[in-house]
Amino acid sequence: MLNLLRRPAVTFAALDYSLAELGLNGTQHVILHASLKSFGNLEGGAKTLIDALEQRTATLVAPAFSYATLLIHSTDRPRSQFNRDTRVSRDIGRSAQVLVERAAAERSFHPTLSFIAVGEAAGQVVACQTLESPYQPIGALYDLDGYVLLAGVDFGSNTTIHYGEYLAGVPALTRYVAVGGQVVPTAFPNCSADFDNLLPEVQFLGRQVEVGGSLLRLYRVRDLVDATVRFLERDPEGLLCTFKGCRCQQVRALIRQDGLHPRPHVHGAAIHGSDSDSANADRVDAAGKA
Repeated sequence: MLNLLRRPAVTFAALDYSLAELGLNGTQHVILHASLKSFGNLEGGAKTLIDALEQRTATLVAPAFSYATLLIHSTDRPRSQFNRDTRVSRDIGRSAQVLVERAAAERSFHPTLSFIAVGEAAGQVVACQTLESPYQPIGALYDLDGYVLLAGVDFGSNTTIHYGEYLAGVPALTRYVAVGGQVVPTAFPNCSADFDNLLPEVQFLGRQVEVGGSLLRLYRVRDLVDATVRFLERDPEGLLCTFKGCRCQQVRALIRQDGLHPRPHVHGAAIHGSDSDSANADRVDAAGKA
């Protein structure tokens, strides 16, 4: 009886049709956030999703965060070393890991907050990341008039909002990562648990379709980033959660003390081509001077 009640499997063809309904035609630059479980039964799992999206995008991007590399104090020793093939943290999702396993994909240098990308503008997207602006790959997508695809996830998975916070001037916390043999400071954001607070601002800005049990929502990066900045201008604490033990409370205290200090979006900040060892070394030198 239970088998009779199960949704039919989502095939590659059904998924491709839904992506076409969203307007994806192979020319767009898209960052993906996905829950495979939301589809019910997706034939081929994450591979099917990535295969379909590679055919329907010019560039496909995903956060490939590896939280085990994050250090709280400058005196901490790394528990693991980051490299191009470091596994993505499980809570980020299987789809990003499938992208990492594709030899053609390029990965940014940040040990904790890396992005993985494949396609036309992959090098441009990943190369612009810095320790001071780890979400800068979203800035590259902003310049490319890119899109955010949420597949069965809420806004708590939407890293684009962190870039909007950055531009709005939300203070970042200081954490540490090991780059080039040195432990260096990096900006680290508040949590994203209350990012659904932004929904009333953007509910009419996106397109959506359902496939299997998954709701696919597509937004322009520019729309989400600009809406985030406007929202925070009115309510600087509006995206911070209220859980007492969360780092959001540290960020809230900094906002109440100093307010917001908006940062400029630097157009064309990306370095064309993939990251190199010398580029990483330059970042470490810059961090040491900061």
